[in-house]
Amino acid sequence: MRIFDVIVAFALVLAIGFVAEWMLRKDVVAGPATVIDGDTLRLDGQRIRLTGMDAPELAQTCMRDGQSWPCGATARFALVELVQRGDVFCAGSGADAYGRMLARCTVDGVDIAEELVRQGLALADGRYGTAEAEARAARRGLWAGRFERPRDYRAAHPRPD
Repeated sequence: MRIFDVIVAFALVLAIGFVAEWMLRKDVVAGPATVIDGDTLRLDGQRIRLTGMDAPELAQTCMRDGQSWPCGATARFALVELVQRGDVFCAGSGADAYGRMLARCTVDGVDIAEELVRQGLALADGRYGTAEAEARAARRGLWAGRFERPRDYRAAHPRPD
């Protein structure tokens, strides 16, 4: 019986160590987030680019009902509303060319990128095809009119370095 207690204690110490190491990893961050643009957050001192989607650039405009509307600013505002629900949890998968952590993030159990795609305020990029099809069929957000794909907009309006 004594050896069993030692084994259980040892296993418990190992488990606590693994959980602590996992929580301290730089590629997993959680807490309150601030929004930079429609697909970029700041969390725990890091800039984080949401993966699986591409939102219009902040200055980008789109057309709906013959009128220009600020689709980039609208995507940013939708992201602000999402992160205000509570603490954001992000699991990173590398970094982009700008040094931002690439991550899949959730808030209150909701996948943030998927929700933006579902609202029609971002395009699916390798993931979330079902959410994009749903937004397109319902003519939500970008799908309610004409728009330039964010990657094409960035190519036509390069960032000054």
